[in-house]
Amino acid sequence: MINNGRCAISENMKELSIYIHIPFCIRKCLYCDFLSFPTGGGHTDAMREYADCLCREIRCSAPFFNKYQVLSIFLGGGTPTLLPPGTIASLLAVLRESFHIAEDAEITVEMNPETAAPDKLREYITAGINRLSIGLQSTDDAELERIGRIHDYRTFLRAYELAREAGFRNINVDLMAALPGQDTASYRRTLERVAALAPEHISAYSLMLEEGTPLYEQRERFAFPGEDEDREMYALTKAFLQSRGYRRYEISNYAHPGYECRHNQVYWQRGNYVGFGLGASSMTDNVRWRVPATPEAYRRYVDSLPEPPASSQPPEPLELPEAPESAEASPSQGTFPLSDAGAAEALQPHVLTAEEQMEEYMFLGLRLMRGVDVPAFGRQFGRSVEQVYGGVIDTLCTQGLLERAQDRLRLTDRGIDISNYVMAQFLLA
Repeated sequence: MINNGRCAISENMKELSIYIHIPFCIRKCLYCDFLSFPTGGGHTDAMREYADCLCREIRCSAPFFNKYQVLSIFLGGGTPTLLPPGTIASLLAVLRESFHIAEDAEITVEMNPETAAPDKLREYITAGINRLSIGLQSTDDAELERIGRIHDYRTFLRAYELAREAGFRNINVDLMAALPGQDTASYRRTLERVAALAPEHISAYSLMLEEGTPLYEQRERFAFPGEDEDREMYALTKAFLQSRGYRRYEISNYAHPGYECRHNQVYWQRGNYVGFGLGASSMTDNVRWRVPATPEAYRRYVDSLPEPPASSQPPEPLELPEAPESAEASPSQGTFPLSDAGAAEALQPHVLTAEEQMEEYMFLGLRLMRGVDVPAFGRQFGRSVEQVYGGVIDTLCTQGLLERAQDRLRLTDRGIDISNYVMAQFLLA
């Protein structure tokens, strides 16, 4: 047993990851379709009110997860580091009071460079955060401006330096390819500059133009890299980062050995995770649900949660609460400076069918370079992967998109290039 504050951790507990959604940012990037709201750097009262809601949601929800041990925590957004000083430390203190958290849990906070400050970074270290994820995207200031980022490369370098000085020894840097006005040469410069800093982890994604975003609406104004150049950047990422000692362990993620993101691997391996905050999603034991995604519905949901027990000894797990039905979107009230326009409604808990579980097992597992564990599929579902997907697998192997490697199925390099097509073949409906 591990003593963890008021809770003791048993070695046979189920594993759990926690996501905390912080929906505030100074200004939304032109490509962003995430559930986040620009504050202009103000609205401190609104942020504190939101943090109070989060604390109540965490405390009231914790008894439902008394049989789980938390192995990772991820604070994402939005821009979590925009929160007032002391807020993130308070949130983590509430989590520790409420959940069984492993002593070696991976705890990540996302940060945009313009929000870096020595005092905040030291606060995060003291609070137990041991992994930092910095959103850079590009080292070319013109490219950053075209996609609506409010920092420049120099600001990022200063933020990175401050993070190292504060004591962070596990840093991820987010990069993007296929940006407007970008070419392979400028993307190579970004890779070279970032690799020279030697962060422990690099995430590198191609820009996706999402309908409804400003960049999508303005797409005719910009010259985007063509499909061939996009593929060149994709191939360059793999070859260059591998030459600098980074191991590709997922389609878009590279790490020095031992620094693979534990939290994200939970998603790709269909582990248990619970999300707190506006619009956050969860899945435990093949049940999915989503926190309401509008401010008023979120408040009602938090208010509806049963009070946590007064005793220091948590009770047996309860049945998961159903999110109340959302009312039609209405203007936000109180001090939340949020607009409900276009916000998604809350989803009711959904028990995944066996077919849905098998689909997810395949197309999430194939994102990992080690691929899908074939014997584990049979143990989990009582049917071999060949019984369910034999024809699909044979066809994809014949096409050179999938390969068998001992007890695993994995994408080939060609399969990775058209991974969306390959994964779609595993849909059973």
